[in-house]
Amino acid sequence: MCFTRPCTLSFICSSSCSSLHSAQRASHTDKMLPALCTLFTALSCVSGVTVVTQKPPVLTLTKGEKTTMHCNLGTVTDRAAAWYKQVPGGAPQYVLMNYHGFSSPYYGSGFSSPKFTSTHSSQSDYTLIISNVEVGDSAVYYCGTWDTSVSEGVFGQGTKLIVTDSAVPPPVLTIFPPSSEELKSNKATLVCVVSDLSTGFADVRWLVGGNPVSSGVTTGSAEQQPNKKFRLSSYLSIERSEWDKDKDITCEVSAASKATSKKMKKSECTD
Repeated sequence: MCFTRPCTLSFICSSSCSSLHSAQRASHTDKMLPALCTLFTALSCVSGVTVVTQKPPVLTLTKGEKTTMHCNLGTVTDRAAAWYKQVPGGAPQYVLMNYHGFSSPYYGSGFSSPKFTSTHSSQSDYTLIISNVEVGDSAVYYCGTWDTSVSEGVFGQGTKLIVTDSAVPPPVLTIFPPSSEELKSNKATLVCVVSDLSTGFADVRWLVGGNPVSSGVTTGSAEQQPNKKFRLSSYLSIERSEWDKDKDITCEVSAASKATSKKMKKSECTD
């Protein structure tokens, strides 16, 4: 169990970026070093001393607003705070690095002021500020630093930013009925494919005969499509006897302030 441990991201580094330790020193070489490192996307847990704390866990804003995320580096006071953006299914992107000794943050490729900036209120308390937010800013933002006690880059649990926009069209839903082969085993699985999501975050709900169900529901993680929008699939497994009752089975999806649904029942399907 990892609930009480800080999380770390492992780094594979080039010869000019042998460790995050060197990248976190308060010097003007900080600007380029993080970009030379390739991040593993998987988070792992280690029993380090430093615990990085982020708040709030979730932020929901409307397009055009300004948001502030907070990060406390725990016992670390002599290392920089680095911020990373990760969309579902994607690799972390280096946003910026700030240190109480810097005159201004150092930015990653594609990120700049005044849209992205950072402040500090102490040697261990930092913020990430995003102005004029857009739907494309929706992601999980991780704050991290270097923990000398375990020689690892230690990260917080992340802040999920969801940006809504009334002008964005709703996602496209497609429901697939159970296969004839599966029905022979007295089971029925329906698949709801949600595509063209404006963000990688969505709530999926199933209803049978107008009544919400949670048992037998499995929803996968979103993946980015070639058009930069997202797609995910949700599965509902029921007994064949329920399917044979010819009830309306509904897949409802809420994402970025948009809600849409699609229905299906046995009598509408052809063998």
